[in-house]
Amino acid sequence: MTPTIIASHHSSNAAESAEDASPERIADLADSLVGKMSRASTEISRINDRTRLLSLNAQIEAARAGGPTGAAFGVVASAMQDLSDKTSQVAGAMATETTEANKALRQIIQVLTTNVRGLRLSDLALTNIDLIDRNLYERSCDVRWWATDSSPVAALAEGTPEAARRCSQRLGVILKSYTVYYDLVVCDLNGRVIANGRPDLYQSVGADCSQDAWFRTALATRSGEEFGFQSVHASPLVKGERVLIYSCCVRANGDVGAAPIGVLGIIFHWDALAQTIVENTPMSAAEKSGTRVCIVDDAGLILADTQGRQLLDRLELPNSSKLAGENKGFTQMTLNGSDCCVGYAVSPGYETYATGWRSLIIQKLDAKTS
Repeated sequence: MTPTIIASHHSSNAAESAEDASPERIADLADSLVGKMSRASTEISRINDRTRLLSLNAQIEAARAGGPTGAAFGVVASAMQDLSDKTSQVAGAMATETTEANKALRQIIQVLTTNVRGLRLSDLALTNIDLIDRNLYERSCDVRWWATDSSPVAALAEGTPEAARRCSQRLGVILKSYTVYYDLVVCDLNGRVIANGRPDLYQSVGADCSQDAWFRTALATRSGEEFGFQSVHASPLVKGERVLIYSCCVRANGDVGAAPIGVLGIIFHWDALAQTIVENTPMSAAEKSGTRVCIVDDAGLILADTQGRQLLDRLELPNSSKLAGENKGFTQMTLNGSDCCVGYAVSPGYETYATGWRSLIIQKLDAKTS
């Protein structure tokens, strides 16, 4: 049965079609409200200026009229002047209080926006690395199982070309069912490849793997219940493709407790898993344009990357000590002159397996998130 690489996420269509209640939308509404209040205050001031002018003209006319009529008219003019002064005070206070309230609101929204964005990015980062761990757990199971298969056991025990040919055929049958692998190889105790599952594609028989990490770590295991491993690298066994290799000692008679007689290596198609996951992180096209999604090892080497820098760069983040002590979270930092929010998550492991790697999502703060 072919194992399925899990690399899907829930659709964002529902979220995109829902009413927009994002912090950014709230900020826009707050700005709109302040703008309306400002225009209203300006209109009040304009009307108040006309009232002042009318009051002044009334006072002049009252003085000209003189007598009781002028005095009465002067009282009305004076009342209009007092009303204008009070209106001006109220309008000024309203403008000041609105500005101060909006400033405080903007600060709250900025914190809210950062928290909402950061939590979402860290959740997505955790989902990505968890998917990788869950898929790679199966690889550690596969190699321990296939190392007990009778074909590699016979090929190593007999040491004949015919036994190697049968082993190659058997490995080819396995590869037809498990399409996540480039190839499967069997080495003798000297590290020489004696059989592989796809000899038509990869002419690896005779290759010396004695110094490769996957071979050496397998030989260091104490039983067939343990496995060896080599992290992401470009493998000459499969024409330089980026791979992970899991390995396990093939032991006498297929007995997990017996002495080693060789090593089985399974060559996993890394990009088909990791690049699929990082490139399909659920974001809109506009958001993705301002976002970098990657997987790094414990030394910062980029293993998967939406910017295509796999195995070419190490990702050195300023103030990375903030990220060191937590398994999941987010922080803000300046990268290449841009203010960014970085969501991160460390490999949580699955069952008995954990890569120990870190998932990072780096998003410019001016990136659209809807």
